[in-house]
Amino acid sequence: MHPEDGARRAGHRGVPHTADLRVEAWAPTREECLAHAVRGVCESFLDLSGAGATGVRRRDVVVRADSDADLLVALLEEVVYWLDTADEVPVDVELTETADGLRAGLHMADASSFPVTGAAPKAVTLHELDFTHGLEGWTCSVTLDV
Repeated sequence: MHPEDGARRAGHRGVPHTADLRVEAWAPTREECLAHAVRGVCESFLDLSGAGATGVRRRDVVVRADSDADLLVALLEEVVYWLDTADEVPVDVELTETADGLRAGLHMADASSFPVTGAAPKAVTLHELDFTHGLEGWTCSVTLDV
């Protein structure tokens, strides 16, 4: 689905990008758009279709940033951090706005318990980063190094 497709009000998709990973997400709210961006990144390299509540642990983190785009980067950097340090991936995300950012409840599972479908992200880039609010809601685009 594409953001302009009226059949669905929220979602995400991978976008072809030379030697990198690019994800677009859209939703009526900022927090829902961010959650779809996280899901889109994770689904770009793992098949999460079988993810359930079994073996899931919650990690609560606070993400702070001066702008919405920086908030997107900081949240995705958390995803990359937990993947690199604990081999964990979020299968669900709960986001709550705070005065200077977000409180994120990341429902984590072992990445090794899912089929690998692509290269894992190594870093979030600022190249062509976009996170905007418009008449139809929020949209974002982000590129990650793989």
